[in-house]
Amino acid sequence: MSNLSKLDVQNLRHLLVFGESDKQKYQTYAEQCTDPNVKQFFQKEVQSAEQKRQKLVQFLK
Repeated sequence: MSNLSKLDVQNLRHLLVFGESDKQKYQTYAEQCTDPNVKQFFQKEVQSAEQKRQKLVQFLK
């Protein structure tokens, strides 16, 4: 992280916040869906958002 500027770190943190918000929305949509295909789509988006979050966290360590 020492190579990242303060602005870079701030931007990464904002991405984490927005990514968590997206993840929660996808989770809610998946829980409310009755169509199995749409439900599966949103569940995959939840997983994708979590993977992206984990990658961003690595930059902050």
